[in-house]
Amino acid sequence: MKSKVRYEPTIGLEIHCELRTNSKMFCGCPANHFGKTPNTQTCPVCLGLPGALPVPNRKAVEWTIMVGLALNSTINPESKFDRKHYFYPDLPKGYQISQYDEPLCFGGFLATSSGKVGITRVHLEEDTGKLQHTQLDGQKVSLVDFNRSGVALIEIVTDPDIHSASQAKEYSQKLQNIIRFLGVSDCDMEKGSMRLEANISWGLGLGYKVEVKNLNSFRFVEKAIDYELKRQKQILETGETPRQETRGWSEKTNTTMTQRYKETAADYRYFPEPDIPPMEFSKEFIARIRKTLPELPQTLVERLVKQLKVRGDYAEILVSDKNLLSFFEKALEIAGKSQIGADVLAGYLVNSKVDIAKTSPEIFISLLHKQKSEKVSDISLIDTWVKEALENFPDAVTDFKQGKTNAISALIGYVMKVSKGKADAVLARDMIEKSLKKS
Repeated sequence: MKSKVRYEPTIGLEIHCELRTNSKMFCGCPANHFGKTPNTQTCPVCLGLPGALPVPNRKAVEWTIMVGLALNSTINPESKFDRKHYFYPDLPKGYQISQYDEPLCFGGFLATSSGKVGITRVHLEEDTGKLQHTQLDGQKVSLVDFNRSGVALIEIVTDPDIHSASQAKEYSQKLQNIIRFLGVSDCDMEKGSMRLEANISWGLGLGYKVEVKNLNSFRFVEKAIDYELKRQKQILETGETPRQETRGWSEKTNTTMTQRYKETAADYRYFPEPDIPPMEFSKEFIARIRKTLPELPQTLVERLVKQLKVRGDYAEILVSDKNLLSFFEKALEIAGKSQIGADVLAGYLVNSKVDIAKTSPEIFISLLHKQKSEKVSDISLIDTWVKEALENFPDAVTDFKQGKTNAISALIGYVMKVSKGKADAVLARDMIEKSLKKS
């Protein structure tokens, strides 16, 4: 009897982030291109005109090294730029200045709840122009805006250590948070300053991988990977091997579609960039950059839990948003020696879904004191609200039981809503947790 072949989802991510330097990577043009009139922030260098010479942006190099250090990478003492050749309308020179065999950073890892994801490399390159597909005089046309061309771009490539769509989503979110904490990029996916691509297969030994592009939200990353794994498995079960190719994600159809057949490194004809000398970095230079690293998200979570006794899931939510964390820290300072502890304060901030853009920490603490004196602690009344929450949010109940502890926020939010914010949030949470564990 034939034994069934066992496949394992094998996923690697390539994530590009535009650095928020004042000028572009190799010229003095402004790097802030979003919303600007097309082709108004260009020069002979970023347009690739004959005779124009690139000069590297020192700040972009330092920030790339900073990202590498934050991801536990090794910094290459010697690095260089390379030319990556391909022909596309948004690439004015016919090649992109990138890095190939000597990137600025290599190795490292980022921890997820499903295990560590290894980092293959962190390298620096220039962004391309942007195609705009539209109609002129009733004709479909593609226009090119070169304002983005030449903007400093880091690429973070993982090892094939990701084994589910949910892990890929978690990794991407954690990476975004780290880079935002470093302050080197806003990682705004809506503006395109963070872009994701996934390399997906059912095992390295099968000799293929499919790259999926156009993933401009974490939700789409998860959906695209799930779809692609299902599509590939159906092909494998017929005895065929999926074709190595690049596919795009369609938001309209929730499917991936063939774009082109996958290139290899040889197709790009890499060679060292002749107009830029190799770079060398001393141990002292790298040490100076290391000293500028801020406290990173995972360290912050551990400090909130160990020192301030904040619940782990509250700490994770606070640290997932730099603005929310800042609001919490200011509110905690204002609360001072009052009876509001850090965990209680975190609980109210997370569960009450305070709009931190429309209120101040001072007003929040004032309202909290008032709410404390008016809060409902009647167990039987809160129990009624808890039962309603469990009935109205069955998906949240299912998610919680599958290990997604953040799903409890929806249930607590409902209790706070029906009680008009007067229910004791800490008591409500405890009762919800007990009910979930019993069921």
